[in-house]
Amino acid sequence: MAKQKTVYFCSQCGHESSKWMGQCPACKQWNTFTEEKVTETKKGGAKSLKTSASPMNISEVTVENEERIPTGIHELDRVLGGGIVKGSLSLVGGDPGIGKSTLLLQVCRNLANSKRKVLYISGEESMHQIKMRAERIGTFEEEMLLYCETDLDAITNAILKTKPEFAVIDSIQTMYSEDLSSAAGSVSQVREVTAAMMRVAKENNIAVFIVGHVTKEGVVAGPRTLEHMVDTVLYFEGEREAAYRILRGVKNRFGSTNEIGVFEMCNNGLVEVENPSKTMLNGRPIDASGSVVVCSMEGTRPILIEIQALVSPTSFQMPRRTAVGIDYNRVNLLMAVLEKRVGLQLGGCDAYVNLAGGMKLGEPAIDLGIIMAIASSYKNRPILEDTIIFGEVGLVGEVRAVSGGEARIKEAQKLGFKRCILPQANVDQIKVQTDMRLVGVSNVMEALDLI
Repeated sequence: MAKQKTVYFCSQCGHESSKWMGQCPACKQWNTFTEEKVTETKKGGAKSLKTSASPMNISEVTVENEERIPTGIHELDRVLGGGIVKGSLSLVGGDPGIGKSTLLLQVCRNLANSKRKVLYISGEESMHQIKMRAERIGTFEEEMLLYCETDLDAITNAILKTKPEFAVIDSIQTMYSEDLSSAAGSVSQVREVTAAMMRVAKENNIAVFIVGHVTKEGVVAGPRTLEHMVDTVLYFEGEREAAYRILRGVKNRFGSTNEIGVFEMCNNGLVEVENPSKTMLNGRPIDASGSVVVCSMEGTRPILIEIQALVSPTSFQMPRRTAVGIDYNRVNLLMAVLEKRVGLQLGGCDAYVNLAGGMKLGEPAIDLGIIMAIASSYKNRPILEDTIIFGEVGLVGEVRAVSGGEARIKEAQKLGFKRCILPQANVDQIKVQTDMRLVGVSNVMEALDLI
């Protein structure tokens, strides 16, 4: 009979210890150790991937052309870097009900309809539930296979028997290995199942997507090593009540990590938003103070979005500050710049800053737009509706240059904007011919004089 022992795992980084500790020595987090009982197995270590018999010189290694499988969803292909790479292991995380399973089911449908064998493995739903959800998306071909199982050995055998080109594991927290006595979803189980799926993907050249639940902090549940083991990490962002979803690549060994995909949740599944800028600006108010259009670069894509600010005298001893879609600390920092460098008396005012459309942006290029929106609301002076603003603001009040100036201007001109307020350093770098009026500013004072 196998011998059991009690070990402690850090829920953040997966560090293993024989006794409980208040602080993890690896990641320095407090109160993250959880107790688990594991079964000791024979010595020999974990199975390794198939490799060459002996070390090779790097000059002798041949590189084959990277074969990518198009998913039929352009927004997903953009985030992945051009399509799914064979033999890759990808992780999709997001809040419950955000659309992870729906997106992967649509990918399975597109691949099956293109005569590629697909295997969808679910540990959370029955085949009847998956069939009901699939009927809302569309028709599926016979190449689509369903399998409802949570045992790792049975799943591995099913993948090796059917030999699909694309496999989905929904979700990784429901799978378990009988070699471990801990419950499904525990640190040791998630780590073991992920390692097994990685071996299956690499050795059999099968593209595997696994769905991961997230914690209340918004990160994938389980050890942090889970994200290090996989090739690609994708996060679904957005509120369940909102229409738009943002698919963001956090890690990608086969492409850029700055690209995003924009989707809209409809009755028949997720629909691509091909022009997010036009969609986000629909319903924008005219001649309203505190409303500013900024341009943010998400990877290679410029996105125009509206920033709204509301500044009003406070009724409390401590003024309220609220930021939606923008870093709260960044808003406080920019308001301090307005008070110190411009002289706006914001200490007795409540300030609310909102990014319309349900998106979240953190690029410094929207700093100047936030400052202009706050100042416009404070002075109750609207900014011309055909004006777009971008630029990074420093603590001294200077406006610094940002990258991608020409791409931002082209996108704004395409949507009919006539004037652009941007850093003076960017104006000197613009070489493209444009009909827009470019207004360069060097500091915050020059920008506010344009209101």
